[in-house]
Amino acid sequence: MTSQRTSSRGSRGRRALWPVVPLAVSLAAVGLGVAQAAPADPVPVTGVRAVTCVDRVFAGMTGPQRVGQLFMGGVNASLPDQKRLQVLRQYHVGSVFLAGRSKSGTRATKSLADGLQAKADTVAGHRVGLLVSTDQEGGQVQVLSGPGFSTIPSGLVQGSWSTSKLRSSAALWAKQLKAAGVNLNLAPVTDVVPSSLGRDNAPIGRYDREYGHTATTVASHSGAFAAGFAQSKVLATLKHFPGLGYVRGNTDTTANVVDSVTTGSSASITPFRSGIKAGAPFVMISLATYSRIDAKHRAVFSSTVIQKLLRTSLGFRGVVVSDDLGNAVAVRSVLPADRALAFLNAGGDQILTVEPNLIPAMAKAVQARMTQNPAFRLKVDQSIHRILAAKQKAGLLYCG
Repeated sequence: MTSQRTSSRGSRGRRALWPVVPLAVSLAAVGLGVAQAAPADPVPVTGVRAVTCVDRVFAGMTGPQRVGQLFMGGVNASLPDQKRLQVLRQYHVGSVFLAGRSKSGTRATKSLADGLQAKADTVAGHRVGLLVSTDQEGGQVQVLSGPGFSTIPSGLVQGSWSTSKLRSSAALWAKQLKAAGVNLNLAPVTDVVPSSLGRDNAPIGRYDREYGHTATTVASHSGAFAAGFAQSKVLATLKHFPGLGYVRGNTDTTANVVDSVTTGSSASITPFRSGIKAGAPFVMISLATYSRIDAKHRAVFSSTVIQKLLRTSLGFRGVVVSDDLGNAVAVRSVLPADRALAFLNAGGDQILTVEPNLIPAMAKAVQARMTQNPAFRLKVDQSIHRILAAKQKAGLLYCG
């Protein structure tokens, strides 16, 4: 995520052939997005692998509950809007993003998070917990502050530290988030901003969000940050794949942002590659277009970027989350429903929208496409399994 949005707004597993459990979505569910379809019976798995906790939770869900897992909706961290919260509940949204700025401290944030968790959906009498995320990078991008939260320095300052100091500091920052009820951080920034561009790079360099100006420094320090979070059992996110370091425009505020430098084998991909090898559970996809990778599609809508480069070439098996598909100017020309469909069809898993009021149109489109297209439904089923697996890692699923 970029700083503009913030100021206004499971470990890697082996690839598995998920059992296809049909979504029992009624016509009413397609039309309204809120119908409580009956849970589908799980398909027996023979000769592949044992049925897992994730499979059981998935099988017990209604169609709308499953679709809701695909979304991460924005919640103002200091003053939540009740009408928007109702949209999140109505559409069974499985993850939230604490946006904006809050100086209320850990206790008040925990109260907010607990209130959100109390309204999360239940399956077979057990609550399926929410992923509660935020942007807690440091410097000018720190959503949560106040009593109980450290003042985190900028990425550039963190990049000047030893990796051992950064790891231990990140472990402390993660403990603070955990105490506040946050279980997922949309950080670390894994973008390499060349020194020749520096602060002329609007999304990252202008705000000192990068760890350094070489792939080596960014790889070592984003890795140390992520390792500290893993130590404290808070999920981390590598962003913004395949990198925002070589652009000038900020995708939050600018249309048609293009990177004409990065290729699939560029050195700036190295920090993502090393983070994935270390077991990063989430990767966020950029909204820019990479003309030397896929000139015809924004990265977030590109199967070349997500499937070929991230999944196949780099071997990522975790959750692919979008950058903001709600308010960002980069996608304003695309209808909200088409944003959701294009991202999922390209291989993405979790749709982040800082504006929850777009979720109804998105969810209805996804439900309709799933009933019409078995191949799309299979992709979505796999995405939901990945998200549920991340929730299991975060202790959010009942597996008794």
